[in-house]
Formats: sequence, structure tokens, C-alpha cells
Amino acid sequence: MTFRLAAALLAATLATLPAAAQSPGGAPGAGEWRHGLSLLGDVKYPADFKHFDYVNPDAPKGGTVRLGALGTFDSLNAFVPKGNEAAGLNLLYDTLMTDALDEPATEYGLIAESVRYPADYSSVTYRLRPEARFNDGSPVTAEDVVWSFETLKRIDPMRSRYYHDVAKAEITGEREVTFTFAGPGNRELPQITGQIPILPKKFWEGSDEQGRKRNIEEGTLDKPLGSGPYRVKAFAPGRWISYERSPDYWAAKLPARVGIYNFDEMRFDYYRDSTVLVEAFKGDQFDYREENSAKNWATAYAFPAVQQKKVLLEKFVDSQSGRMQGYAFNIRRDKFKDPRVRRAFNLAFDFEEINKSIMFGQYVRIDSYFYGTDLASKGLPEGREKEILESVRDKIPAEVFTSAYKNPVGGSPEKARENLREAVRLLKEAGWTVSREGGKAALKNEKGEAFKVEFIYGDPTGERLLSFYKPALERLGVEVTMRLLDDSQYINRIRSFDFDMVTVGWGQSLSPGNEQRDMWGSSSADVSGSQNFVGIKDPGVDALIDKIIFAKDRDDLTAAARALDRVLLAHNYVVPQFTSIEDRTARWDRFSRPAKLPPRGAMFPTVWWWDAEKAKAVGGRS
Repeated sequence: MTFRLAAALLAATLATLPAAAQSPGGAPGAGEWRHGLSLLGDVKYPADFKHFDYVNPDAPKGGTVRLGALGTFDSLNAFVPKGNEAAGLNLLYDTLMTDALDEPATEYGLIAESVRYPADYSSVTYRLRPEARFNDGSPVTAEDVVWSFETLKRIDPMRSRYYHDVAKAEITGEREVTFTFAGPGNRELPQITGQIPILPKKFWEGSDEQGRKRNIEEGTLDKPLGSGPYRVKAFAPGRWISYERSPDYWAAKLPARVGIYNFDEMRFDYYRDSTVLVEAFKGDQFDYREENSAKNWATAYAFPAVQQKKVLLEKFVDSQSGRMQGYAFNIRRDKFKDPRVRRAFNLAFDFEEINKSIMFGQYVRIDSYFYGTDLASKGLPEGREKEILESVRDKIPAEVFTSAYKNPVGGSPEKARENLREAVRLLKEAGWTVSREGGKAALKNEKGEAFKVEFIYGDPTGERLLSFYKPALERLGVEVTMRLLDDSQYINRIRSFDFDMVTVGWGQSLSPGNEQRDMWGSSSADVSGSQNFVGIKDPGVDALIDKIIFAKDRDDLTAAARALDRVLLAHNYVVPQFTSIEDRTARWDRFSRPAKLPPRGAMFPTVWWWDAEKAKAVGGRS
């Protein structure tokens, strides 16, 4: 998985903080110094903790893990939405704080040894560790922190919105940086500022080995300087990249890093086709993969190494995150502006038949933007959620008060016909009429313009699902084109919103917050590279995002998230697809892990390690 900010931010989205007391001798209202922050109550681990419970503190260091990646890469700059960045670049950079994977919405000091904030959440101050170093041995300074924040907020559209309410960063002591917020009450800001990767100012403002001035706003194949556990060892652009564990990693013995990042080398090999990727794994060209294809999981792993127990198949539950995955409409285009049209497309999607016919019954239908969490809306609104919706009643669809969202149900010819009849009715209401031309259905508006839709996808496996969906849309008279693009074309068209419909996914943590602006906010709708793929510009949605961001406590946050969920669903912005809370994994049995993992999926390779005895038994490589 690449170091795109979307993944980094979604995995660490946070929401509420306990009030801080004034510290003795500190600035008035500054708050007490803390070693960790939790948005859901007190932190689990005390200030003198030795390591996280889910790691093996005695895990051996060594070995190489090989991972497969799909597509290509042409840049080692992870911080601008230009080019295709290499997988694994997150391994190079440390942040002020770091997640505890067995505590939702909790972080502990990494580059920062402590943190404090006033009771009104109007600012936050981090105190840096004196031993923090970049991988060239130079210290991480307060100046680097301020420069990193100001630069990343300026050049990265997503961070610009994520940190929209962070007004400034300034040095307030020899090893202290204070972030001042645009106003009080934004409870997650004291914590999410800790997620900023800290970059070396001198490196990015300097010159490369050829004397050329570096430019952080451009892609580059110059090896970056970081402060993290790994550094780039070698690479071949578009083909592979290898990272080596930093021998003098400054944080190796910190409690938050003990038992983590145990491999001497991590290598990513690129494959252009998912079918080839699977065959390469079966041929022992790389060690581990997560299988997202139900068909592959059911049919592709009956090979000798599995039968010989050299390859292990295992499922891991991830119950700490929410998700929405679906065919997203680009509502910047006139044909998709009417929600009745969008609902008609959902009525044509027969999930039950698709799940039975081509997905081996392994999935459930998604019916929430926070699916899998207690933030998902259910039934009719009541209590605090209803109060929040009432406060924006004039800005949201009226049906959110009277009917709970439901996906259409298919699974039989009778139900499919019933759903298509309802789709025809909605299309007609929206100004589109189905007629017969040359024995085929044709959907046209009053101007005689045909309804044409292009689905784009970057992996041939996307064609399998579309091939099942396409005939139903054609029965409505929609002219459907399916277009497979190479990796660069696909990414560029997504970033520039040059598509009709495309499969996308949005991840959610248990504590959503400022990142919601990037997903659904009006300010991100026309910003290239944002996660507002749909192009949502809706005052009701914007108001509910603010309700989430400025929630006063956990109950308020939950109610606001459910209200937003309900309104997004009512607008029919996507045709929801399907999901599973289990990660299906396959690995060559050369590795070991702690006895008990938190419910966050496999967590490979973060807390795993090379097992020399297992590797010897499996053979195949040293």
C-alpha cells in the first residue's frame, strides 16, 4: 500500500479529547504535559510503559520480506499529488505522535516526548525529544516541524483541508512548537497535528548530487532523507524498490517502537496485472498478499505449496474501521445531478445475484458510509441525532426524517424486473424516457440525447463485476462503455475527476473529524486530488461535517456522524457495493507474529518477524 495521505489520514482519523488541567509553572491555561492523547477517554499505557501489549519485545531483527505491488511508480516524493509514488515510502518518516493499534483514537509521543493543550482546544504545544534524529545523524529541530507543517499544508490539497483550522505553527521554545487554531472547540486538532510527518528542511531546500536545486512540489527519484525506521536501499523505477532498516535508527528503543519493524529489508516488486500478481505469489516471487477477490480466494489457492503447508491461508478480523465502497457518480456532469437517476442505477445493481453467481456468497452489501462501526445510521433518527438533523432541516432531503435508507434487494428474476420497473419510473420523472430502437432499449432526454456512461478501471478484475452490471443498465437503455486504463492514466483521470463512474472506497476510523471535508465538503469538490470524487457541494452536508468537527463529546460525535451518514445515503451519491470485515491473507510460512493481535487485521509486516527455522523448513530462499 502506498503512502498516499488518504490512507495515512483515514487510518488515524480522530475525534474527542478530555479537558486538560493547568500545569504547574506553565503558561496560564496551557494544560499539563502528557505522554499520550486519547480521544475516547484515558490512555491505556502509563508514562513509564515498556512496549505495546500486541508486540513481541524480544522479536529478532533480520531477514527480508518481499511484497507485491500492482501498477508502477515514477516518484519517491510522497507529499504531492503528482506522479505515481513508490510503495512503502511511509517507512521513511516519523511523526510527532504515533498510533497505538490496540486503542482506537489514541497516540503516544514519538518525535515529541510530550504534548499539552488548553481546556478550550485553541492550541497545542509539542516538546521534542532531544535525541530525535534524521537518518544522516542531524537533529530533528523545531524549525523542521514548522517548515514541514507550513510546506505540506501549502502543497498538498488534502492536508490543506485536513488542517484548515490550524492557523499557524511557531517555535515557542528551544524544543517546543505551538500550533494555534483558528478558534476553540475543535477537539481533534490537538491530536491530529501529531500526525504530520516531519521532513528535513535542509534536505528539501538543498541540492542533489548533480547540483540541481530540489523542489518538494515535484516528483523525484532522488533518495529522500527521513527520520523513520527504514531508508531507501535501491530501486528500479516502475519495477521494484527495496528499503533497509536504518542501523542507527534513533527511536529503535522507544516504548512505542519496541517489537515493531523487525525486518532488515523490505522489498516491493511491481506487477502490471493482478492475475500475474497471483501467479507470482504462487511461484514464490514474493511472500505475502491480501486477497481481495472472492473468486481467487475460492479457486486460486489449491496449489501444492498450500497442501504442503508451506503457504498458509488465514483470515484476520478488522473491526476497528468503517468503510464505504461503491460506484461513485461524478455529479459534476449534468446527467448525474438528479438523485432519481442515481437511485435508478442502484436499482439496476443486483447485488444478491452477483454475490451468489460470481463472488461465492462471501460478501454483504454496504448500507452506510460508516459501515462496520457504531457510527452507522439505523432506523429512523431519534434523540440527539434527530436534534442535529432538525437544525439543518431546510438544507437536507425531507425523507431522512420519515424513511430509513435501504438498498434494493434482488436475487431473483421477479425482484430484478420489479427493481428495473421502479428504475424506469424514476428515470422518467427525471426527464429520461426508455424507447425501443432497432430491437434495443434506448434512454434519451427530451432533446433526444442518449444516456451514455463510461466506467473506468485500472485492474482487469474490475471488468468481471461490470460485465454483470452492464446488461441490467442496458435494459434501461443506458449506453455503457467499460474502459481499462494503465496505471498512470487511471490515477490521473481520478485526480482530475475525468470520469463518469468509477469504483472508489472511503475508509473511516471510529472517530471521524476534519478529513470529512476532503471527502464530502464543498471546499474540496473542485480540488484536484481530493477524495471528494463525487463532486459534492451541498450546504446540508457541509453543516453536518462541522457538527462532527466541533462535537462536544463522544455522544455528540456519534449522533453527528449518523446524521451525516443518513444525509449522504439519501442523496444516492454512490451505488454501494459490498464488503467483508475479514482480511483474507496468504503467506509463505517464513514468519512469526505475537500470540494475540488487536482486531485491526493482519498488521503484516509491522509486528511480524523473520523466523529462521520456519524459513529453513519451507526452503526456496535464504
